[in-house]
Amino acid sequence: MKPVFLKRLRVYRSPLDPRRGHVVAGAARFPCALGRGGTTRRKREGDGASPIGRFPLIGGYFRADQGPRPRTGLPIRPIRPGDGWCDAPDDRCYNRPVRLPYGASCEAMWRDDRVYDVVVDIAWNRGPIRPGRGSAIFLHLARPGFEPTAGCVAVERRVIARLLARIGPRTRIEIVG
Repeated sequence: MKPVFLKRLRVYRSPLDPRRGHVVAGAARFPCALGRGGTTRRKREGDGASPIGRFPLIGGYFRADQGPRPRTGLPIRPIRPGDGWCDAPDDRCYNRPVRLPYGASCEAMWRDDRVYDVVVDIAWNRGPIRPGRGSAIFLHLARPGFEPTAGCVAVERRVIARLLARIGPRTRIEIVG
């Protein structure tokens, strides 16, 4: 029997705190953290905002040393200690995975704070890639207390496992303003 995947996840910003919200997946609703800049339709590198819109979920990454491969319909691969993501708008690899060390600004995917133990790539600014429009927008693990992100959507570990099991190649995420 073929698995049935969700068509979409919806992310709603809280009316009380623009840095928090809820992810709605079918009939389930889960708290999430959003960017420290709230949400925006005019995303820019470094603004700390989560982009408003509807985006494909194009794949994921996980730390194999922190648990088994998550069950999902998305392509997913282990993160290695030398994996990074370029956030330098003038670099040819902007908003793409890179190997560390790298000659331009980038962030490490293998992190001590464990928020990237499981990561889903939200296809923000991925085709075509426009320099300065924001990079590394992910669905990932939340920090304690749902501290704001740098523009991503973050949920608890148990929630990302439930979501991944219901996400497939045609699932979209919609971040509502």
